[in-house]
Amino acid sequence: MEFTAEQISGFVGGRVVGDGSVSVSGFSPIEEGKKGNLSFIANEKFAHLLNSTEASVIIVSEKLLEDKKYPSTLIVVEDGYLAFQVLLNMVQQLKSRRTGVEQPSFVNPSVEVPEEAYIGAFSYVDEGTVLGTNVQIFPQAFIGKDVKIGDNCIIHSGVKIYDGCIIGNNCVIHANTVIGADGFGFQAGPDGFTKIPQLGNVVVQDDVEIGSNCSIDRATIGSTVIGRGTKIDNLIQIAHNVKIGQHNVIAAQAGIAGSATIGDWNMIGGQTGIVGHINIGNKVRIQAQSGLIGNAEDGETLYGSPAMPAGDFRRSYVLFRQLPQLAQRVNELEKQSSKNPS
Repeated sequence: MEFTAEQISGFVGGRVVGDGSVSVSGFSPIEEGKKGNLSFIANEKFAHLLNSTEASVIIVSEKLLEDKKYPSTLIVVEDGYLAFQVLLNMVQQLKSRRTGVEQPSFVNPSVEVPEEAYIGAFSYVDEGTVLGTNVQIFPQAFIGKDVKIGDNCIIHSGVKIYDGCIIGNNCVIHANTVIGADGFGFQAGPDGFTKIPQLGNVVVQDDVEIGSNCSIDRATIGSTVIGRGTKIDNLIQIAHNVKIGQHNVIAAQAGIAGSATIGDWNMIGGQTGIVGHINIGNKVRIQAQSGLIGNAEDGETLYGSPAMPAGDFRRSYVLFRQLPQLAQRVNELEKQSSKNPS
């Protein structure tokens, strides 16, 4: 694909300094800039390369510019790194975008497939499902009954979306993730455990990305909710009736038990365990491998298992590392005390 500097400027909301008709067809790191390629500079330590790089077009943060002419065409933006990421995402989507329904696959006759959509071979789309524009469903995906998938979503190979689940606009779900499997609900009785029917669904709001091999369980009644802009890593379990707010990031192998409520803009580290029926506020940071067993207030930073405020954890950890020496001192004091009884 080939784009002019003027076109790229339009994509990222920048302004062109230099020849807007210059075209590029590839990318280079700024240190290895080549003619016909685009690069970016967002860090002051690389700003001097604006004077020497051979890259034809450079996306650059405005604060790094001096009042002089540069050899390359510049696309000036507020944040060069963010603008470059926006451009990479757009190019990736364009490169991977396909159209049409591959065979063999099954699409129920009740389903209207938009002209721009793609359904890969060996996929199954059940009755009553609604597909948005530009949806990309890759091979061997399963879409159940009455599912709604919004515009510009990418559903990768092997994804399973159970009946009645709702996926918002601009979502990405990576390979082999399961959306809407039954929640882990059983009632103990004299003859064992009886399954509690799981009649709810999962609602994934706009701009969510879910990694590979995740499981997000449907609610017993109502909805399990993944809030707008939340990013979920690989190998994560989210149980029934969990409510996750907006713009959270959750790292790999975390587990969130049923009916936990999580606010907005939280950062949850890898292998974190969160018990059910608790509330986590906004802008909470939870260190990897922590175990959260109680509510968390806005802005807290939590470490350890059971998780505690970061300052308490650090002080406790200092003492923990000294336990062997402290034990040795106690033993020596006991020996001295036994030799000199009062």
